[in-house]
Amino acid sequence: MTNNTPNIEMYGADWCGDCRRAKDALNRFGVGFAWHDIEHEDGAADKAVEISGQKHIPVVLFSDGSFQVEPSANDLKAKLEELGQLPQQPQAA
Repeated sequence: MTNNTPNIEMYGADWCGDCRRAKDALNRFGVGFAWHDIEHEDGAADKAVEISGQKHIPVVLFSDGSFQVEPSANDLKAKLEELGQLPQQPQAA
């Protein structure tokens, strides 16, 4: 396994606005993640429900086994900081 291997898994759908926002936030933070489309990937919808116990998306599963459902960008950032997985951002002058 390399350091480039995503340690976050996200379950969602392309039509889901919250999913797009979460994907955009992770991309903006420079964090790799594995995307699981619940409409096109066999078993992904069931796995999302298994993780969260509900049918709301996105479900974001972190490396420590915790998860967030429909997280805001701030929720994602706080969790990534807690896990030490937020890449250092250049400081604005």
